[in-house]
Amino acid sequence: MDLGEFLQARRALITPQSAGLRGGGRRRVPGLRREELAQLAGISVEYYQRLEQGRAKHPSEEVLDALAEVLRLDEVERRHLHVLARPARRHGTSAPGTTAPDTPAVRPELVRLLEQVKVPAMVMTDRFDVLTLNPIARRLFVPAAALPQGAWNLARFLFLDPEGREFYVAWEEVAAATVGQLRATAGLHPGDRELADLIAGLRAHSAAFARLWSRADVEIRTYGTKSFRHPAVGTLAFSYETLGLTGDDRLRLVTLTPVPDGPTEAALHLLATWAEEPLAPAVV
Repeated sequence: MDLGEFLQARRALITPQSAGLRGGGRRRVPGLRREELAQLAGISVEYYQRLEQGRAKHPSEEVLDALAEVLRLDEVERRHLHVLARPARRHGTSAPGTTAPDTPAVRPELVRLLEQVKVPAMVMTDRFDVLTLNPIARRLFVPAAALPQGAWNLARFLFLDPEGREFYVAWEEVAAATVGQLRATAGLHPGDRELADLIAGLRAHSAAFARLWSRADVEIRTYGTKSFRHPAVGTLAFSYETLGLTGDDRLRLVTLTPVPDGPTEAALHLLATWAEEPLAPAVV
């Protein structure tokens, strides 16, 4: 999504009344009109139209901050607005239609670290490609156990696999957060062909993804809680931490720690016992 699309989607969420304006009769567009947003931001209507049409290059920090204030953007959305407005500053930007560099292999030292971690842990990209999981994580994420390492994408599983909707207890919340994080990644890496193909495929084959994508929400989550329905041990609740890895800003280390004083700890102990047993050969 470019700057104009993001601005349109955000102004559609701001009502004239909430912005201190009179609604005034029937309106053909939801939210604020272009001229109303321009007025509130203190810029000319012509200049704002050029911004939405992609004809105004390098808007000033003051203009972007004024727009963010009127649109009531949070910190993550503000950063996203600035990233979209300054393509030259995007990380990993490449020419349109090019393919981003191949994702580097996970270092052997990192794989050994995962194997020593006693809770489920994995390394994934900012496209939600799961590159490697430790043994207990492979027992937790049952669908991943049948696939070769690096062949599982959490976004595809979430939206396109019927098991995904059943696996995540708070599916709607997880789905919205996943779309918001993919949008943030797309803003930073517009030349990533794999990411573009992933988003296009999800929009084409998942009505839920298409609906959430049209909202233009942007989100970054580095910690929180998630609950899963495991087919063998029932519902499990975890606190998760997402950590960036030095040397590649597109890789993430994710750990899942069981919520204390609950059945998850006992279930995780059982999964750990199973993790000591060899997995069936991966299906290629």
